[in-house]
Amino acid sequence: MAHEVLHKVKFVTLGCKLNFSESATIGQQLQERGIATTVAPRSSEVPDICVVNTCSVTALADRKCRQHIRSLIKRYPKALVVVTGCYAQLQGKSIAEIPGVDIVLGNEQKGDVVDYIEAWLANKQSALAITPHKDIARFSPSCQCGDRTRYFLKVQDGCDYYCSYCTIPLARGRSRSGTIESLVAQARDVADRGGKEIVITGVNIGDFGKNTGERFIDLLRALDQVQGIERYRISSIEPDLLDDEVIDWCAASRAFMPHFHIPLQSGNNEVLRLMRRHYNRELFAAKVERIHRVMPHSFIGVDVMVGTRGETPECFDDSLHFIASLGVQHLHVFPYSERPGTMALRIPYIVDKATRDMRVALMMELSDKQQREFIERYLGSERPVLFEQPPHGGKVMHGFTDNYIRVNTPYCPRLVNTVAQARLIKINDDLSVDAEIATP
Repeated sequence: MAHEVLHKVKFVTLGCKLNFSESATIGQQLQERGIATTVAPRSSEVPDICVVNTCSVTALADRKCRQHIRSLIKRYPKALVVVTGCYAQLQGKSIAEIPGVDIVLGNEQKGDVVDYIEAWLANKQSALAITPHKDIARFSPSCQCGDRTRYFLKVQDGCDYYCSYCTIPLARGRSRSGTIESLVAQARDVADRGGKEIVITGVNIGDFGKNTGERFIDLLRALDQVQGIERYRISSIEPDLLDDEVIDWCAASRAFMPHFHIPLQSGNNEVLRLMRRHYNRELFAAKVERIHRVMPHSFIGVDVMVGTRGETPECFDDSLHFIASLGVQHLHVFPYSERPGTMALRIPYIVDKATRDMRVALMMELSDKQQREFIERYLGSERPVLFEQPPHGGKVMHGFTDNYIRVNTPYCPRLVNTVAQARLIKINDDLSVDAEIATP
């Protein structure tokens, strides 16, 4: 469909890296069809179309979604407003009732956002389209970098784990994947576009291949053979799905970085049982120990939830001490949030908000301490860094070492999207590191 006027579209994306990749894909599809150009996040331009890609992982996320939707409607009253994503999947009817919202699409329809926008531009056709979560079967590919140097390759979607606190299976549907052949083709396209690093992402990527009969390890092996891609990172992967074979293979691979992110949620076995997680802390500790043994320079990030129902003071103290003993580098800490329809609501022991906040602070203090200690090991040494284009004409450029230390150095155009050796000099308060480029 041709469009004489090229519209301007503004994206508001909330939540996970997967959402950001999918938003970038929608933006590219709009441009390829000659419908819209994307307005920069801080631009003062007035958009004709607003797309809100929502998250619903916590009650706070739900509230932020509603705030963003209403703010956009108030600020841009003439714009077409499209809402999609997990909050739209779970609360689509109530979103559609907000005056000013024109199109609401669930996660099954997210890949068709452009079609719905075209229909609205042609005849002002509003829409509310949401497939029940049990019937979500479509895998919509996405491999985008947005405004970053790193690309995010979606390899899997959905989740078959029904943890007691989580609504993601209700929002994303059953686990499903792309094929190895199609994903390798996308990686080759990234290389052709000059991309150097790909982050493998999804909702539960260790479940890759359940619908295709393929294995995650075979996907990694195939991706490692794509010439031109110098770095791969594996985003969050469940500990019980992180096979020793995968760990050992990454250690010996050409391009997979010594960097893992593994959800733990709690370091107490009783809380893990109440959460209906698929492992105990002994298994988690064994995975961390193996990574440290075969990749001694590796950076390990860990998801931790505190204040969940059933987390007594004794359980929390036990969890804190266990996590401190692991020797991981960073904790992504968040407080438990009550989610309607989850099994956790049946657990009688409730942790009050003040206690949850205190526990978050203690975990964050531990995280900062361990990350600082990790970085200090590398001060004075050289590490390979992939540098990114600084935003908005900045004079300082950033990048990440192979083991995920964030580095700052004065802007040098020739270093953009290039891996260079950098000498780590000084830790800053935000745990980034000032560095100098090593002499070639």
